[in-house]
Amino acid sequence: MITEANDVINTHSFEALKVVVEDQVMTITLNRPDRLNAFSEEMKEGFRWLERRIEANGQVRVIIINGEGERAFCAGADVGWFEQEWQTERFRIEYRWIHDFFDTLERIEIPVIAAVHGVCACGGLELAMACDFRIAAEGTRFGFTEGNINLIPGSGGCSRLVKLIGPGWAKEMVLAGEFIGTERAMHLGLITRVAPYDRLMDDARALAATLLKKAPLALGMAKIIMNTCDDINSHSGRILERVGQSVLIQSDDHQEGLRAFREKRAPNYQGR
Repeated sequence: MITEANDVINTHSFEALKVVVEDQVMTITLNRPDRLNAFSEEMKEGFRWLERRIEANGQVRVIIINGEGERAFCAGADVGWFEQEWQTERFRIEYRWIHDFFDTLERIEIPVIAAVHGVCACGGLELAMACDFRIAAEGTRFGFTEGNINLIPGSGGCSRLVKLIGPGWAKEMVLAGEFIGTERAMHLGLITRVAPYDRLMDDARALAATLLKKAPLALGMAKIIMNTCDDINSHSGRILERVGQSVLIQSDDHQEGLRAFREKRAPNYQGR
């Protein structure tokens, strides 16, 4: 069944994405390089299609998201999308659909890596912030320009950004429209790694290979707990840690890890 699920993904026809599942890694490439990989209705439809499938596919253990072409990871939404005659309620519904995909990436119990380059702005930066790891090519520029059209970064650009880098620099980026480079982004914690452009995907795949060697249940549990601890007090967080640990210690993979440690070999984790 899992192999069939991967075949469905690998053979599905996407209009604005490239999606490949290989060796337990799903690579999602934003594929509108002539438009700086800006979101389109076709791209958002691809996101919605994937959203219904990535959490159900137990064979995918790491996701990498990148952008086609040399100019940009993603510049956000096409400005024409905002020029429609929106009614308030309808706009909220449409916006929630893109939020749902970002939220899926954030909550899914596997690591998600954003490999960004060039322009990483507006919705593109919000997409990257929903991922667990952000590797940036040297020279990448990060920022929000929504204020230029009397809007705000409304898909996590306020809520996620302030938690990642604090309110001071979040206001520089959102209110003042300050773009920052990789050095500042690294200093602030917006990104976790920097790579030369020609090594960006190599480094992303190397990180994915490292993560594939880890126990998947432990990775998923740790991700859930750390994400939840971002919104609760430390006492409640430690209770969550104990609950998570009490579940993991009963797993087959825990026993396999102990045996591998004693036998001085690499563990063979099965996600059980």
